[in-house]
Amino acid sequence: MLRGGHGENDIVSDTRSKPSHKRSSATKGILEEYVAGLKQEARAKGISEQILTEAFAGVEYKPRAVKADRNQPEKKLTLDEYIPRAVPDWKVKQAKELHEKHYAELKRIGDEYGVQPRFIVALWGVESNFGRFTGNYRVIDALSTMAYEGRREAFFRSEALAALTILEQGHIAPEDMKGSWAGAMGQSQFMPSSFLNFAADGNGDGKKDIWDSEADVFASTANYLAQSGWDDKYTWGRQVKVPKGFSPELQGRESEKGKLLQEWSELGVTRYDGRPLPQLDDDIKAWLIMPDDENGRVYLVYNNYNVLMKWNRSYYFALAVSHLADRIAMK
Repeated sequence: MLRGGHGENDIVSDTRSKPSHKRSSATKGILEEYVAGLKQEARAKGISEQILTEAFAGVEYKPRAVKADRNQPEKKLTLDEYIPRAVPDWKVKQAKELHEKHYAELKRIGDEYGVQPRFIVALWGVESNFGRFTGNYRVIDALSTMAYEGRREAFFRSEALAALTILEQGHIAPEDMKGSWAGAMGQSQFMPSSFLNFAADGNGDGKKDIWDSEADVFASTANYLAQSGWDDKYTWGRQVKVPKGFSPELQGRESEKGKLLQEWSELGVTRYDGRPLPQLDDDIKAWLIMPDDENGRVYLVYNNYNVLMKWNRSYYFALAVSHLADRIAMK
């Protein structure tokens, strides 16, 4: 999850037409020259010599990280293909079991932050398969490599400095700070800047450990959603049907395209099974989206969906999380 560059999936979305950067054949010695400048900047920001020594001990250029950033699959799946792959039945089963197992803690944290537990579990499942796939790169190595590679040097250099701040604060030891090739960390896959902004201590031990503490993962996830505008009085949205000849120009998440449910009903939009849209005493603004095209799936989404899009700017990611959350709620 890349905040402010959001979501590892979104890092890849703009790489296909980029030329290879000349730094891709860098030697370890040249990387160390780059790191020397990074260390100097970190010192100016108050990072101690001990942390700098430990964090950059044996720092290595990671060509696989650069390759992962550039070489992404060209094939684009439709939602009908993607959703069953992203949210298979076995993942739904595990999500339900974990939701039940951790429910007391999830409810405590959900009540504190105003986030339904099922969405916390759904994000946990889609981001890292409930903590099983968190990445084995040393975060400092990955971020140093990506900053040095240069395609988005300012972003990754800033994230490297944020990672050093996390180490300075004592939340994790340098050797245990592992993550993805892009530097997304732990079970919630926070980038370092997101960690500094949103990570929370869910178990009261004074640390924010999104690697090994499930309570901290839950609290950090809930805190991100809460600070981003989540409203637990509502869900995320629903799949709908539109009438024949419906103008695709009405779809989109721009602010001015939001309409009340009653207004969408008057335009002929119905639930997916053909029943009328909900009639709420306090009507809610919704946006109509067609992530594939007018011939694919159509959704009406509420502001909570827009919050999920802040977490990761991929329509597909947000719909996978939403779908899994709905499946958790089903008996």
